[in-house]
Amino acid sequence: MTKKRTQTPELEVHLLREGIVESRHQVHALVCDERGRLLSFAGHCETASFIRSALKPFQALSTVTTGALDHFQLNETDLAIMCSSHQGTVEHARQVFKILWRADIEPTALQCPVPVGKNTPLQHNCSGKHAGMLTVCQQQGWPLNHYLRHNSSIQAYILKTVGELLQMPGAEFIGVQDDCGVPTYFMQLSQMATLYALLSAGKTLSLERVNRAMTHHPEMIAGEGAFDTELMTATNGEVVSKSGAEGVQCIGYVGEGMGLAIKVLDGAKRAKYATAIHLLMRMGWITPSIADNLAEKFMVVAEHKRLEVTGELTLV
Repeated sequence: MTKKRTQTPELEVHLLREGIVESRHQVHALVCDERGRLLSFAGHCETASFIRSALKPFQALSTVTTGALDHFQLNETDLAIMCSSHQGTVEHARQVFKILWRADIEPTALQCPVPVGKNTPLQHNCSGKHAGMLTVCQQQGWPLNHYLRHNSSIQAYILKTVGELLQMPGAEFIGVQDDCGVPTYFMQLSQMATLYALLSAGKTLSLERVNRAMTHHPEMIAGEGAFDTELMTATNGEVVSKSGAEGVQCIGYVGEGMGLAIKVLDGAKRAKYATAIHLLMRMGWITPSIADNLAEKFMVVAEHKRLEVTGELTLV
């Protein structure tokens, strides 16, 4: 019997200074379909990491499935900011405030930190996620002041939903506190990729609504000049994209039911963007012209420095 391969050469991102390699980043990446089948990978196919902010669309999904979004007459833009890691602009903060106002929740209920140099937790990049959780608590009659706790009703609901999407008990995931205070989970890259394949496929109305909110309002997902916003704007909604901290990047190919998950081992943000551009172009998820435009923004580091990706995904 031929043993199935579980490891191939990982990708490498090189920082070139006038064409000479100065630094290297090692990257693992894989693609799954909506049934969780591994299609291609580079590195170790069982690589795992905390999903961090790439979980936000599935945390925001709770506002749709519980009916809280419609109950408080919230719209696509509100749902998009719930999925976001925004820049804390006036526009972003106002959008989060609007969610709380419609749900009759005081901004003081937000338990995310006040960012350095800012005046209110509304400006924290995770405030939309927190606001979404609070709306569910308000609609369901759950305590507003307990929403960060691992054993709170809202966190249990979110974890159960994620487990159902992946067809496994949510309790099997290791949960830890993210920087904003909300639980995040340790997952295999294949599980992250499967979640984004499901999101991109939009097989349920709830997932389709989250997908549509993100791709129709990319300016809310990150902000001007940020990778997720620039990628979704450039592709006119053909891909759905969400970054996570420490080198995590997840992308779904809309309508095709395929998800890509990337993990840079040293956590470098610049390397995950370069890897995403490299792989999306080679898989045909973006055109060469879009890849070139994105590369100008995210792979040209400075006048004398640029990023280069070596390696390819291996088909299973």
